Parts: sequence; C-alpha cells; structure tokens
Amino acid sequence: MTDQIKFYESKLAFEMDPADLFEALEKGDKVIPIDARKAFGFEREHIPNALNLPHREMTAESTQHLDRETTYVCYCDGIGCNASTKGALQMARLGFKVKELIGGIEWWKFDGYATEGTQASAGAKIECAC
Repeated sequence: MTDQIKFYESKLAFEMDPADLFEALEKGDKVIPIDARKAFGFEREHIPNALNLPHREMTAESTQHLDRETTYVCYCDGIGCNASTKGALQMARLGFKVKELIGGIEWWKFDGYATEGTQASAGAKIECAC
C-alpha cells in the first residue's frame, strides 16, 4: 500500500488537471501556464494568462526573467502531443517548480474553459475578485 500511496502523491506533485489550474488562476495562486508549443499554435489559441515558451527554446537565458517562486504549468495540444512533457522536463532541469497539465488545451476546452487567441473559444472565464 505504501508504494501505491507514494505513486499517487508523486503523480499529484507533478501533474495538474484543468479544473485545478482554473481554480488556482482564479484564486490568484502563484501559478502561470506555459504553452510549450510553437508561437503559431499559441497565437491561434491559448489558455488565458499563459506565457508562450516553446520547449525547444527553453534555456537559462530565455527563462532568466521568470520568478523561481512561481509554479509553472506546461501544456501543449493534448494527449497526442508531448511538448508539455518536454517543456516540464526542461523547466525542472533549469530549476523551476513545474507541473504538467493533464490533457493540454484540448481538455481545458473539454472542461468548458475559455481560450484566447485568433481562434479563441467561449467558456468559463477566469475572473479574480481580489
């Protein structure tokens, strides 16, 4: 049973689902989504408040302006894409607190949350009442 508990604790430490990300963003937690896809994908559609930092461009130089106390949540298209995994791995190697968004932007939309960009979709919007 101990191995199982450790497995699930580790899984939750390294992954986040769209509902948890939405809640964290709405509460104003120190969390920022990172779209690990190329710029054209980000411009077409992205999670509100996300940064575009393609995994291939993640370096000490390109991330030097980022706050090390923030948790970054990497995402990509969805389960058929591994840019979020590559991005989360690289961010971890660079010393950042990072999680991977389960299901990417597709599950974000599937859960009913709005996106921004040239092909934005309607849905629940992040509205902080701070």
